Amino acid sequence: MALPACAARALGPPLQPERRAPARTTCPRRHSRVEAELAASRPGSVAASVLAGPPRGVSRGFNSQPLLDEPPKASSSLAGAARTSLFALLPRSRRRRMHDLRRRWDLGSLCRALLTRGLAALGHSLKHVLGAIFSKIFGPLASVGNMDEKSNKLLLALVMLFLFAVIVLQYVCPGTECQLLRLQAFSSPMPDPYRSEDESSARFVPRYNFSRGDLLRKVDFDIKGDDLIVFLHIQKTGGTTFGRHLVRNIQLEQPCECRVGQKKCTCHRPGKRETWLFSRFSTGWSCGLHADWTELTSCVPAVVDGKRDARLRPSRWRIFQILDAASKDRRGSPNTNPGANSPSSTKARNASKSGKNFHYITILRDPVSRYLSEWRHVQRGATWKASLHVCDGRPPTSEELPSCYTGDDWSGCPLKEFMDCPYNLANNRQVRMLSDLTLVGCYNLSVMPEKQRNKVLLESAKSNLKHMAFFGLTEFQRKTQYLFEKTFNMNFISPFTQYNTTRASSVEINEEIQKRIEGLNFLDMELYSYAKDLFLQRYQFMRQKEHQEARQKRQEQRKFLKGRFLQTHFQSQGQSQNPSQNLSQNPNLNANQNVTQNLIQNLTQHSSQNSSHKENRESQKQSAGQEQSDGNTSNGTNDYIGSVEKWR
Repeated sequence: MALPACAARALGPPLQPERRAPARTTCPRRHSRVEAELAASRPGSVAASVLAGPPRGVSRGFNSQPLLDEPPKASSSLAGAARTSLFALLPRSRRRRMHDLRRRWDLGSLCRALLTRGLAALGHSLKHVLGAIFSKIFGPLASVGNMDEKSNKLLLALVMLFLFAVIVLQYVCPGTECQLLRLQAFSSPMPDPYRSEDESSARFVPRYNFSRGDLLRKVDFDIKGDDLIVFLHIQKTGGTTFGRHLVRNIQLEQPCECRVGQKKCTCHRPGKRETWLFSRFSTGWSCGLHADWTELTSCVPAVVDGKRDARLRPSRWRIFQILDAASKDRRGSPNTNPGANSPSSTKARNASKSGKNFHYITILRDPVSRYLSEWRHVQRGATWKASLHVCDGRPPTSEELPSCYTGDDWSGCPLKEFMDCPYNLANNRQVRMLSDLTLVGCYNLSVMPEKQRNKVLLESAKSNLKHMAFFGLTEFQRKTQYLFEKTFNMNFISPFTQYNTTRASSVEINEEIQKRIEGLNFLDMELYSYAKDLFLQRYQFMRQKEHQEARQKRQEQRKFLKGRFLQTHFQSQGQSQNPSQNLSQNPNLNANQNVTQNLIQNLTQHSSQNSSHKENRESQKQSAGQEQSDGNTSNGTNDYIGSVEKWR
């Protein structure tokens, strides 16, 4: 279609486009400047308005067709003709660059427009929502719809600050275990640190009857003398944590020396090179890996009497020699008392030989949790092959104690295989390690029937546990700390921490598997029930005893103040009757006593005036009897004052 004559004259003769023009590497800014100069050189044309592009926020060229090599066909309008002639002036490479820049500019403007409208819509919605909330709360006083721009900005800032605080809180304190999210911390200003730790009822109902001697545990531990604490460490009961508390978290005159990178610490008595603690982290496994009650009661006295350095671990041959000598000594001594072979009598005999007092302590745990924790530990490759299991001077044979696996370890074993092994030492481990195995023939199962053997082992474990100086429970960390401090009169630096999330708690088992585990550990279940009852009764008894002592101390203080009051009262009466005589007898009275006497006289002045009227009426009726009673009262008062002075 041909152009109009006026348009053709305005544009002039058409320029021929350059053929095969080399591509230039100038920047787009220079291109735009050249195009502007070309458009300005054509007076009366609309090239400048076309090259300026669409206004901000408007995207006209987003859906435009891509440029072709040949110039497009002439349009019927004047703008189309001007645009066609302008593009014809540029080479092919420059036209493509301009097209790419146009598309990028259109996409950016579109994104900015969408983001601006989205934020405006979000702010408008928040404004209406918050306006409705404030109108419900404050009624006609709040009118968010009529707020000015400044109020809108303030409201938006508050909302953004709240969202930021929520995000930071989730990063700093994730989950429901955060202390900041526990409303119990705000319920009471000073909560009891010894409250129920296993989420059970705070009031304890005892099941067993224990005597006062069983409940009262007060050891006069002489760390400067010959007393020795022996820690019986049962596997997977939290003994490692408690053992670290003994060497790193206890207040002592001479603390244990613990070096970085070493498990063992040096715990010497003040002024001596002797240890006061026999445990894994002080003397190492001196009697074998995880030695039980039978091994410790025979090995510890021999090791201590040998005056060996506690930092050196004896060899296997030396341990066998020590235990063999102790067992021969036990068998060779004549026993006229049928209970002479009991664990308590053996310990007393060994203590009398060495001249030292051995105080045995241990930690127990819920049998199901302990069993699952040991299974997970065995899955990771633990075997405890270094355990000696020495009983009656010898270790058990392979027939007496078969192995549950054939390889180097039992790593990766499933729970069913772990439970199916009849020789697994994890079954009833706590009863076996706390009982005297010599009473049942050690590991020889043919000595007595199984039912009788289990009964003897359980009774022996209960007796040894009850006569121990101290035992704690893993499920009650703070109560364990409290009872240890009251028993040995030794305080810890920092409080114990109760860990409710362990490897055993992460194992999900159904009710059938749990009942089977309880059946495999039926002796441990009964022992733990007995130990828990005794532990909570001891805790309750010690707390009541502490409250009684505090109450008795307050009563003694009140009695002392009452004696001081009576003393100053009668002294003031004596001074008022014979001032010269009192001054001659006591010329050097303390100024503090005079101030105290004046205060007490002022307080008792009103009461003495009221009582004087009653005394006058009674003196008129019973003069003779009153004189005798006054004499007796004065004598009793003088005796009471004398007793108070003697007590002072």
